[in-house]
Amino acid sequence: MNTATNAALLTPLPDAAAPVSDDAARRRGVVAAVIGNTLEFYDFTTYAFFAVTIGRTFFPSGDAWISLLASVATFGVGFVTRPIGGVFIGAYADRAGRKPAMMLTIGLMAVGMLMLALTPGYATIGMAAPVLIVVGRLIQGFALGGEVGPSTAYLIESAPPGKRGLYASWQLASQGLATLAAGAIGLALSLALTAEQMQSWGWRIPFLLGLLIIPVGIYIRRAMPETAGEGAGHAEATTGAVLSRLMRDHGGKLALMVPILLCGTVSTYVSNYMTTYAITTLKLPASLSIAATAVVGLCVLVFSVLAGVLADRYGRRRVMIVPRVLLLAAAYPAFLLMTQHPGPATLLGMSALIATLGAMSGAASLVAIPEFLPRSVRSAGLSVAYAFVVTVFGGTTQLVVTWLIGVTGDPLAPAYYVIATSLVGVAAMLATPETRAEALAV
Repeated sequence: MNTATNAALLTPLPDAAAPVSDDAARRRGVVAAVIGNTLEFYDFTTYAFFAVTIGRTFFPSGDAWISLLASVATFGVGFVTRPIGGVFIGAYADRAGRKPAMMLTIGLMAVGMLMLALTPGYATIGMAAPVLIVVGRLIQGFALGGEVGPSTAYLIESAPPGKRGLYASWQLASQGLATLAAGAIGLALSLALTAEQMQSWGWRIPFLLGLLIIPVGIYIRRAMPETAGEGAGHAEATTGAVLSRLMRDHGGKLALMVPILLCGTVSTYVSNYMTTYAITTLKLPASLSIAATAVVGLCVLVFSVLAGVLADRYGRRRVMIVPRVLLLAAAYPAFLLMTQHPGPATLLGMSALIATLGAMSGAASLVAIPEFLPRSVRSAGLSVAYAFVVTVFGGTTQLVVTWLIGVTGDPLAPAYYVIATSLVGVAAMLATPETRAEALAV
């Protein structure tokens, strides 16, 4: 790389003019995007943190491992409809605008959350209970599959010059905030309630709290300014036209996005699995395992934003690659330490390490990927790639890891999965062009 290129990478260039010109309106829109995104991921991840308890409530079995497998499989069912939501809502955001798409996703998530919070257990209504839970998860998956593309595009397009990394980093930071909130609430409940109370009704409280906040998120999103520009609703007449243009003109970029998103998705869901891992594999108390979840959320929140700042200063590629290589090297010793010396220090410390490195790499990735694409297919492109990856890999990570540990008896299975996918991700990151100094394509 020549000296001129290096200088260009260290000097931000002005972005294409964004539709949102008023600073106060821009900040309100970003807050609305972040709050809504946090609410949606809060509900989706809360299920993972209470997988053991939910398994006993809706999937009773004489074998605790079978019950847990059924529960995490239902968690995975929520990923089946993610690609569908990603395709239709992602393209809808490119046709009609970011705001209507994001209003749709938060409304659908409220419906799914209501079903999870209020469905009686198997002992009360029999097979109807797991059926309703599965339907609720399918609705949530559809909504969340369509949330990431429009909300990330909105953050990128709302950013002032030189701050796209910081603004877009709030996509992953909001997921960390959701994890932190779910973990903190779960920890408080585990300390305040007995095991019997938690199993009977306590696990429903986090979902009910989310329901109470949903109207606030809807109200705030209604006042968001639009960033899709005048072409929304005119440049592409149908969903099929948006997808056709995406595949025809940007298929190679999509192929590059997949392995980058893959490694970030696996490390994220391995981090989210730490609650279940601590209880079932390390045999640690529930309160400590949920504390690990809160630590993961805090690290993702803080270090995603830090990564966004660094990506604005040093470029996307560097911040993607360095933490991912460090995670690749640290995964095996981290899990080995946790299994050989299970306890608060090792669980919390190693969970924080894995979450920190994964968040920094992942946040920079979620900046670079939307910058690959023009505004007319930006939401659809990220939605399709993200939803496909999280369906195939995110939705199966907990199930695969649980199954591998049960079948092989090797508690280090999560580390092997993180290492393998990180190798693939680093190779794709090395082939990724630097976009920091590029103006957004209109």
